[in-house]
Amino acid sequence: MDLWQLHIFTKVVELGSFSKAAQAVNLSQPTVSSHIKDLEDHLNCRLIDRLGRKASPTKGGELLYSFATRLLALRDEAQSAMSSFLGKPTGSLAIAGSNIPGCYVLPKVIGAFSKYYPDVSISLKIGDTRSVSEDVIAGTVEMGVVGALSPNKQLTQDKLMDDHLTLIVPASHPLAEKEAVSIKSIADAPFIIREQGSGTRKFFEKVLADAGIGLDSLNISGQLGSTEAVREAIKAGLGVSIFSTRAVLGDLRCGSLKSIEISDLDFRRSFYLVRHRQRTASPLCQYFCDFLTANAHDLAGEVE
Repeated sequence: MDLWQLHIFTKVVELGSFSKAAQAVNLSQPTVSSHIKDLEDHLNCRLIDRLGRKASPTKGGELLYSFATRLLALRDEAQSAMSSFLGKPTGSLAIAGSNIPGCYVLPKVIGAFSKYYPDVSISLKIGDTRSVSEDVIAGTVEMGVVGALSPNKQLTQDKLMDDHLTLIVPASHPLAEKEAVSIKSIADAPFIIREQGSGTRKFFEKVLADAGIGLDSLNISGQLGSTEAVREAIKAGLGVSIFSTRAVLGDLRCGSLKSIEISDLDFRRSFYLVRHRQRTASPLCQYFCDFLTANAHDLAGEVE
């Protein structure tokens, strides 16, 4: 039994198919089948049930899978640690970001990081703040960046950088020429908001609640599941919204959208670096977090 065989075995379990596993590891299907048979012979235990085109782990296979994933993770950690010791981080890192930092901050940081460390592969998952926090807790990603604090005590949440939300309206809107308005003066305007679980939505509701204003006092015309969808809805004239100017810098500069301050409410917030409190970060994750902390502000720039 060797680590390569265990790697092939985990791919068969995860993909539920010998042919898909073969594609994933760049081997022929008969070769993958041969490796699994050798592993079963070595352990004297059937590991995979072949049910038509579906490959499912037996009870013994499930037990081996739990150990195999840990062994392979330890191998990756050892490789990363040795690379870090030699000053050359390599390997793969899974991270996540909520909509604004995930789309408008982290890609710039990853691009700069990759220039310094080209042998590192980073996968970035975009979700809302709640799903990012859940992924960090579950261990499917090592760290995340979000726009709102989570009450979950399993997470460490360190302030990373500032952000600024304003009222965003189309250039043709009657308010477009104003520099600032009060929240009550726009209560009747069709308002587009983000979905439940969004950090922007959570922060928006908190600012309103702190001022004694309920969300139901606004004229909510739509609830959309991404910043990009809200942006396009505003441009289409479906309503106005309050969200980060980072998401519309290009539109503000070309004049298709306008940014207006809310004079009686403070919509400044922070982005937070979140990690699992009890899970030791891999050396590669620590490398990236250090780089992110040191460079995010300069790379992402000031908000307008």
